[in-house]
Amino acid sequence: MAKIFLDANTCIDLVESRGKLSEVDLQGHELVISPLSIHILIYVTRQKIPYPILSRLIKLFSITVFDQSVCERSLIGPTKDFEDNAQLHSASDAGCDMFLTNDKKLLSLQFFGVMRMVQKIS
Repeated sequence: MAKIFLDANTCIDLVESRGKLSEVDLQGHELVISPLSIHILIYVTRQKIPYPILSRLIKLFSITVFDQSVCERSLIGPTKDFEDNAQLHSASDAGCDMFLTNDKKLLSLQFFGVMRMVQKIS
């Protein structure tokens, strides 16, 4: 069992059932997301609250802390994108083994600390 962080794009794929990722793919793993991903998901999909699908799926995840320390480190790097940095630092702080993303720039990092960047769970 791995501790897996879902980047915002993979979280959206899951919640919106876009076919790239399903609950079955994630069974047996500890799942983590950032509160930033929830905000992005609701904004991108233009959902109103209550959002029953998200309310059901959110119970599958642990939610990371998004605090001043994460913000300060995200302003420094490792990428030029604040949101990507916030996701990376949140996942690292949560002790995740894998960072699941479709973002080619993040995948090119291969690792952030000891956390491996992956496009699918093998």
